[in-house]
Amino acid sequence: MHLVLPFASALTPPAQHAISTLALPNLERLLGRLQPAGPGPAAAPEEDEELSLSAPHEQVLAAAWGWPAGPAQDGLLPMAAVAAQRDGLAPVDDELGWGLLSPTHWHVGTDQVSLTDPATLGLDEAMSRTLFDALRPLFEEDGWKLQWGAPTRWYATHPSLRNLPTAALDRVIGRNVDLWLNTHPQARLIRRLQAEVQMLLYNHPANDEREARGLLPVNSFWLSGTGPTQPMPGVHAGIVHDDRLRAPALAGDWTTWAEAWAALDAGPLAEALASVTAGQAFTLSLCGERRAQTYTPRPLTWWQRGPLAPGRVHAAPLLASL
Repeated sequence: MHLVLPFASALTPPAQHAISTLALPNLERLLGRLQPAGPGPAAAPEEDEELSLSAPHEQVLAAAWGWPAGPAQDGLLPMAAVAAQRDGLAPVDDELGWGLLSPTHWHVGTDQVSLTDPATLGLDEAMSRTLFDALRPLFEEDGWKLQWGAPTRWYATHPSLRNLPTAALDRVIGRNVDLWLNTHPQARLIRRLQAEVQMLLYNHPANDEREARGLLPVNSFWLSGTGPTQPMPGVHAGIVHDDRLRAPALAGDWTTWAEAWAALDAGPLAEALASVTAGQAFTLSLCGERRAQTYTPRPLTWWQRGPLAPGRVHAAPLLASL
């Protein structure tokens, strides 16, 4: 089993304070029986690691699936193709690139434009399909093919998406979109399509209806998950991607985030501790904003298997460094 925990940490002062208050006895006992696999949290971070296009948990999943890893693949991990396959869409064509089109609301503030989490928009299937059908011709005029997967998951296919790096949606939510609009030559088309979609949706009747119901209008999209074709992960790969920390972290709700950590500690991490104590194989990846750290069981001598078993490792410093 390989347990991957995205949003295990965050860099804002409120998040760092929440980390200092966590009580995670099972995680700390588990860390005492594990050792870092690869570079550890103590390694000096690159200055812009929190601005990488691919989120650390995506990099962990890509490596676990056997995909190429490294700086050259930043923003080119084809997560859209994985999501499309799980949504039951056509198998990946080696000649095409896939992209995830997330319908969203761009909030225009006094000094920046920020992106709202699509999951908070209350977008049902009927409304989603109405908006999807409205903007599809804009993409098809440029030779793209669009497919509807779910209310907040639309997909595009086009050869250009194989080589166009894009920022993960999780990187952009709640942040200034300008930081994540890269200067790749093909990105100019995306910016043009975003502008055209914004104009099309500005006075769309569906958005008038949403606003009358007190809902935010859907006024743009975010493209992510692009990259060259890679082998698709199997459903029995032994990887558990537990994302219960994601929603409260993106919302900045650190009380709920801490409660989710407590539930993880009492559930999956307690089970993992029992498995490792019994000598079973286990891998843990803790993923923050800057980096991920993966742990595997520490080899124990015979005298460490009894009363002298390794003690607890304080989790807070490890989490704060991610």
